[in-house]
Amino acid sequence: MKRLSLSLTLVLLSAGLGSCTVDKAADAGRFPNGPAAPVKTTRNTAYQTPPVQGPVRRNPDMNLSSNFPKGTSISYSRVNVAGKYIAITFDDGPHASNTPRLLDMLRARNIKATFFCVGQNVAEYPQICRQIVAEGHEIANHSWNHPLLTKLSDAQYHDQITKTHEAIIRATGVTPHLLRPPYGALTQRQREWAYSEYGYPTVLWSVDPFDWKRPGAAAVTSRILSGTTPGGIILAHDIHAQTIDAMPATLDTLLSRGYKFVTVSQLLAMQQAAPAPAPAQAPAAPAPVAPAP
Repeated sequence: MKRLSLSLTLVLLSAGLGSCTVDKAADAGRFPNGPAAPVKTTRNTAYQTPPVQGPVRRNPDMNLSSNFPKGTSISYSRVNVAGKYIAITFDDGPHASNTPRLLDMLRARNIKATFFCVGQNVAEYPQICRQIVAEGHEIANHSWNHPLLTKLSDAQYHDQITKTHEAIIRATGVTPHLLRPPYGALTQRQREWAYSEYGYPTVLWSVDPFDWKRPGAAAVTSRILSGTTPGGIILAHDIHAQTIDAMPATLDTLLSRGYKFVTVSQLLAMQQAAPAPAPAQAPAAPAPVAPAP
């Protein structure tokens, strides 16, 4: 059985996936022999997503650029955009069963999301990372093992980001372009290093359902729906089953309200300058006072 499992692994590693690209210039020198070739993976049959009753709302097909401008900002929690565009993000995965179940839901609705992955999980579940990329989602850096980065030395911090960057490339063949620090905590110096070293802007969020507290699927849905506005970045975690349970109602309601889902890089690429504040108006002159008789 071990021999059969090893043979299957070698077969999977030898298959190519044409939709993936590699930023060779950015990573030349880190991988003198080139990153591992991305591969096709078989579907996970260890779970079953219940079929949706009736037609499912679908995100429109959109041909949008992911090349966001450099130098505008190195940190974002939301983006000023023209139109009802939003980005939904999932942290801490991939998870062996939750993430594939989520991918089924996103695929049914033509929604592209951004997955901020922990490097250890990337190394453990490379086939799920390849599925994320193959289905058109964005994969990004969320540190190696989810520490509080502000408490680390420079060397430890650099190791957290670099190991995850390289793990994503080895697993998927694509170069990540975004960083989300665990707990949203990063010093200004750390943000500047990530931006100068890897071109990573720091991506935070504008909507937090606190799903890590496991409040139940209905609460997760309600909090996301009440907090979402155009240009928003929604935080969620694909390591929690309740969060995945909340997604059908959450996604379908947002679609019914006219929101369009894009990846974080696509959202950054469509940012517009913030409207200028209205000029202050001089106070009105007081009315003339009639002289006393």
